[in-house]
Amino acid sequence: MPVPAPNLYPDFNIVRVSHAELIVTDLAASRAFYADTLGLQVSFEDSEIICLRAMEERGHHCLVLRRGTEPGCSYLAFRLFSEEDVDRAAAYFTAKGLGVEWVERPFQGRTLRVRDPHGIPLEFYFEMERLPTIHQQYALYKGVKPLRIDHFNCFSPHVDDSVAFYNDIGFRTTEYTEDKETGRLWAAWMHRKGGVHDIAFTNGVGPRLHHLAFWVPTPMNIIDLLDVMSTTGYVANIERGPGRHGIANAFFLYILDPDGHRTEIYCSDYQTVDPDHEPIHWDLKDPQRQTLWGAPAPKSWFEHGTVFVGAKPQAPELQAQPIVAP
Repeated sequence: MPVPAPNLYPDFNIVRVSHAELIVTDLAASRAFYADTLGLQVSFEDSEIICLRAMEERGHHCLVLRRGTEPGCSYLAFRLFSEEDVDRAAAYFTAKGLGVEWVERPFQGRTLRVRDPHGIPLEFYFEMERLPTIHQQYALYKGVKPLRIDHFNCFSPHVDDSVAFYNDIGFRTTEYTEDKETGRLWAAWMHRKGGVHDIAFTNGVGPRLHHLAFWVPTPMNIIDLLDVMSTTGYVANIERGPGRHGIANAFFLYILDPDGHRTEIYCSDYQTVDPDHEPIHWDLKDPQRQTLWGAPAPKSWFEHGTVFVGAKPQAPELQAQPIVAP
């Protein structure tokens, strides 16, 4: 099995996925997509940024939209267990020879910024402004009724190396895809919070963001969103689905925002909190890997992604090909 043994006692403690910042070219169009159509709640906005949160979240934001001239992703952020863990993370990355920066972020406490070995910009913090609960304010629910941010998925030029790095900082692999001919990892799903993943890696030109995902209550919320999008000018933004993944057992839909950033709408995965949880193996050519019902993904799903600001994508070392829809 090409997956390393989990590191149950990492140098610092990551709690969960937290938020991402996307660069968008038209704030009004992005607001209409994420707030008015998907149903995320606006927690702050001005002429430069919009902060959004989902219905179950107490933190100030799970997504930041920043106005810019070229679409991109500024960073992926994770919450740590304590302020002490922020300092432990800084010491860890410094010892690894990875550049450490301290950055100012609105509505957050001390924030550490680093890049992983492939160049993905990562930020770690403990303190974020807390907002009143709104999960029982049902009059606010609209769109797909997003409850919380769930995970990031990234293209990696070398998935084995990505898994080794994130495994060392405490992420545990739940499922993985192996290329049978080489014994190399083609994809992997890794968690901190006890679901199937907080971050995943897919073989491809990278580093690039493949998608970020929001958890919703039921598959019917996804069906409702499709009806709304298809009648409000967003039919061309529907890329893949609905369907059920073989991996994660998740019911899914993939959509593109006005700048082409991909979002997955997601529900129905399973619990992975046991420390001896065994990763599930998939062969790259298994037709039920992508979709339990056997439908392959379109070519765009394997090629299109969002660049990380300041990172230079490179071609993947592994040239193995998945099943692709005609």
